[in-house]
Amino acid sequence: MVSIIYEEEKIMEFLLQNKSEFEEYLLSEAVNVRDKIEEILLIGNVDLLNNAHKLIRYIVEQNEVDMITFAEKEGVTWATHSLTLSFKLEWIQAIRRTLWTFLYKFEHSQEVFSDSEVFFVLEKKMNDKVDVFLKSFFVSYSDYKDKLILAQQNLVENLSVPIIPITASTCVLPLIGTIDDSRIRIIEEKVLLEIGKLRIQTLILDLSGIIEMEAEIINHLLNILEGTSMMGCKVVVTGLRPEVVTKMIRAGVDFENKAETKGTLQQALKDYLVVN
Repeated sequence: MVSIIYEEEKIMEFLLQNKSEFEEYLLSEAVNVRDKIEEILLIGNVDLLNNAHKLIRYIVEQNEVDMITFAEKEGVTWATHSLTLSFKLEWIQAIRRTLWTFLYKFEHSQEVFSDSEVFFVLEKKMNDKVDVFLKSFFVSYSDYKDKLILAQQNLVENLSVPIIPITASTCVLPLIGTIDDSRIRIIEEKVLLEIGKLRIQTLILDLSGIIEMEAEIINHLLNILEGTSMMGCKVVVTGLRPEVVTKMIRAGVDFENKAETKGTLQQALKDYLVVN
């Protein structure tokens, strides 16, 4: 039986000798990708043709370790720049078809596969490597996308609950925009965590940026005030708008002993902006 390793070396030599023809055939196979090559290079600094030759070498030489590393790096790159996945899939499948077209040409031009078993073993090994590349790429892409989404969610949460220290023991939480059920729960969790983490003794909750607040959200807010008090932190509520106060009165809600109120944030800062 002819050595498979020997044949792999001869195949690489044949592919290098026919590099231009290989590229032309590959581009004819990747119909949708060929017009996007320059755009993909510009957006993500991804040289598809150069990377195709690199992947082919890993596949033919059965270099799985470096191929997986390459696939994972590619996955991160495509995820980072939000490059279209369908293009990547089409490109890899075009590489697969082009590789086998040229293996067929290699076999018939040199008649090296006297033993058909050698050819089929080689075929299976190369196909397996393409599949390994695709799996490693998509896992890496998906994992990195998940990390990006989580980071964005954390950023949004931090921006939606901007707790700002003004002294060693006093912080301001200015709330603006709409507060729905999801956001009020995030606020509750973040406030209680930050009180424990920063050892906040006084939290100034400024609601001047809240034009409207539903009764259910007001009840959630009362729960936050109660939880804050249980942690030994005093709450000063500022900037309550007439519309919100009217809704609270009609709902029979008041802060009672849960919080001190002041008309504006400036008034509260005047009292508490003193470094102890």
